Amino acid sequence: MKKAFFLDRDGVLNVEIGYLHEAEKTVLLPGVAEALSLIHHAGYMVVAVTNQSGVAKQMYPVDNVYQVHARIQRDLLAVSPDSPVDAWYFCPHDPKITGECTCRKPHPGMLLKAAQDFDIDLASSFMIGDRFLDLQAGRNAGCRQSCLVATGYNAETVAEHTALAQAEGFPVKENLLEAVKYLLELR
Repeated sequence: MKKAFFLDRDGVLNVEIGYLHEAEKTVLLPGVAEALSLIHHAGYMVVAVTNQSGVAKQMYPVDNVYQVHARIQRDLLAVSPDSPVDAWYFCPHDPKITGECTCRKPHPGMLLKAAQDFDIDLASSFMIGDRFLDLQAGRNAGCRQSCLVATGYNAETVAEHTALAQAEGFPVKENLLEAVKYLLELR
């Protein structure tokens, strides 16, 4: 079986701007390509899992999600050929509009689907996100460990999610590169 690092998108891979849907506004966070390269060299897949309720809210069409993913992929590969995202999963739902679903984090649906699609051993895999619900999704999917990064949203939101993560025993790191290095030591 394969193993993976599941990564939230906005605030983990790219700068969080709220409902990012214009590829030209995509900006990678520092150290992301290096972190993904470390993941690949350690024998893990990189799987992005992102809630995109803006689709359900009709703020942007689903094609925009694909365009943002393509831009992130292009920008990553421009920095390092060892740093692609191997698979992209997104939840286009909003419970207030489309009703409950099993893919919207904190539900584990996207992680479970990726595990099925790629024969991933979730118990040997990790989840990294910038919100507490990302960590819950990793736990709910049965990942070995989830880790919070402090690179999303504003200072107040980071502090809120850090407090929640620490209360539940999840590690908190400054950024994706630090989180990846920490989690790779747990192998």
